[in-house]
Amino acid sequence: MSPAELKSALIAQARALGFDDCRIAPAQPAAHRALFEQWIAEGKHGDMAWLARNPERRTDPTLVLPGAKSVIVLALNYYQGGTAYPSGQFSSSSSSSVSSSTEGDGRKEAQEGAKGGADSSVLKTSESSSHKEPQKESKADSGPSSELGKGMEGQRNDSAPRISEPGGRKEAQEGSSESEKPPSTTVNNGQPPSASPPAYRIARYAWNNDYHDLIEKKLRALSDFLAAHGGTQRPYVDTGPVLERDFASEAGLGWGGKSTMQIHRHLGTWFFLADILTTLDLPADAPGPDRCGTCTRCIVACPTQAITAPRRLDARRCISYLTIESKGSIPLEFRHAIGDRIYGCDSCLDACPWNRHAQASHEATFQARATIFQHTLRDFLSLTDDTFRALFAKSPIKRIKRPAFLRNVCVALGNTGTPADLPALEAAAGDENPLIAEHAQWAIAEIHSRHAPAQRR
Repeated sequence: MSPAELKSALIAQARALGFDDCRIAPAQPAAHRALFEQWIAEGKHGDMAWLARNPERRTDPTLVLPGAKSVIVLALNYYQGGTAYPSGQFSSSSSSSVSSSTEGDGRKEAQEGAKGGADSSVLKTSESSSHKEPQKESKADSGPSSELGKGMEGQRNDSAPRISEPGGRKEAQEGSSESEKPPSTTVNNGQPPSASPPAYRIARYAWNNDYHDLIEKKLRALSDFLAAHGGTQRPYVDTGPVLERDFASEAGLGWGGKSTMQIHRHLGTWFFLADILTTLDLPADAPGPDRCGTCTRCIVACPTQAITAPRRLDARRCISYLTIESKGSIPLEFRHAIGDRIYGCDSCLDACPWNRHAQASHEATFQARATIFQHTLRDFLSLTDDTFRALFAKSPIKRIKRPAFLRNVCVALGNTGTPADLPALEAAAGDENPLIAEHAQWAIAEIHSRHAPAQRR
């Protein structure tokens, strides 16, 4: 089989496994490695120390897999449709409840180390994003094409565990052809649906099960296919030392947006990125153009001004970082901006006009899980370590552990709570974990301050 025929067969296999796009980049040093190194030198990666380890390895695939010739870049749509809140069409993939005392699946939590979502033009959280041998280095979206994103969370563009300092291509010059300008509207207007949305927001990539479990199985199948044709592979889904967004841009899968998230012409921002390094020399795809033009909606939409300039992200200001990657106290200056978000942030992704093209994913695993969205914020404050693990079994939320999650819940209650929430917060203020106690005390003060005038009348 010729290299071109093998590539065609690979793409067919990827499509059969459910991937929405498959492109090839040459296994060469990342084009924007200097930006990544500068980002690290400036300390904008915050507490994500794994990103600063062995930067030369992270920016050169041949140091990760000796003899690597190609980087296979894959995209998987996780868009659930509708608004920034679940629509009520819930998945029944889990039956855990807040009062459950079982551990759940007992799956080993992902080790920290590499959503996004955040290497250079890549990280989920997006978070991306969120995201292990030294291979399993980090759960950084990106959620999906999360976030940080998506943000940290991601790509995980969560993201995602989507965070990533820049790596995008040179911005498109003004006056680009009409066909390259983004649509003028977006499907995601950030407004809750009319049918009783939950009183809190969670980054889309984390609405249900951990995407790593689903995608890693698909990557193993593709790796086995390539091995049968003589290749040696290293597969990653936002889990290793690969600047995946950089390679996605080089492969023409999309381009690095001004939010640092990868954007796809047909998927918008709502997709996970995965990579396979291989020793097979496959025909590379041509890089695509930057289609952001003069649009700056993602920059304007960021609640904490974490996008300091086009393709420049200060993770230390990013809500995905603050609610997922950071394990300490959330700085006072950012607490009000967090609003009702308790895990990640999709604001820059929601704002992107290319989401006009986004179609809902056919993968049931990405539908919102009812047990995650059927509670009030104060319900979460009653979680013990055991019930937290049971409720979020198989969910990416599980990896931040109870103290950080309840820290986030307290901040959201401080921003949106009422006097009815005070008893639960007062109990949390006595929690033996100082992180929970401190944020609960802050929330109590905020609610008293907000409702004091009404109480005096």
